[in-house]
Amino acid sequence: MYAKYIKRILDFTLSLVALIILMPLMIILWVLVRIKLGKPAIFKQQRPGKNEKIFTLYKFRTMTDEKDENGNLLPDEKRLTKFGKFLRSTSLDELPELWNIVKGDMSIVGPRPQLVKDMVFMTEQQRKRHKVRQGLTGLAQINGRNNITWEQKINYDLEYINNVSFKNDCKIILKTIEKVFKRENIETDGMQTAEDLGDYLLRNKVIDEVDYLTKIEEAKKIIERGRI
Repeated sequence: MYAKYIKRILDFTLSLVALIILMPLMIILWVLVRIKLGKPAIFKQQRPGKNEKIFTLYKFRTMTDEKDENGNLLPDEKRLTKFGKFLRSTSLDELPELWNIVKGDMSIVGPRPQLVKDMVFMTEQQRKRHKVRQGLTGLAQINGRNNITWEQKINYDLEYINNVSFKNDCKIILKTIEKVFKRENIETDGMQTAEDLGDYLLRNKVIDEVDYLTKIEEAKKIIERGRI
């Protein structure tokens, strides 16, 4: 009953109220991002949602568009500014996702929406994490966030979708608030930004370069279809 009917009503109501209350703060952040990082202030990216339907995720941008002499974007850690790190560590960059929740793309609690190029590297069992709306926060986020392995992260996602309840959602939300204030597990050990699943599997020799490049092409095709 809760997962099928009540959860969506609560998601819509609470996120809409939060969006209205936090709008002044979001306007201030929008201005600061424009000044410090340039435009557009809102970062948009295609992500797989419920039943792997592609949707556009909204966040405040945290990186510049700096490029090398060949016109290629510099690595993430080079483009992530001090202000961007602050936005990420406080999760303020996530505030525009409230609009995603209002629209029905996402839920307040659920598996975090990963990249399309992460999804294609998941096993059939792991991709079951997309049976529900992806969340602003989730079980993996309160149990290590970016500082746990991909296997652990996905296992937490699968555990969540098998135990969706009002009580569990409330526990996750309260624990998330605590984690945000403590700014815990923002980074993966030794890295400024989280590592993509494909890169993780390639680095650990779970897949070879041919498999890696094949999956990357598959992800590109999924994104193009999702934009049609």
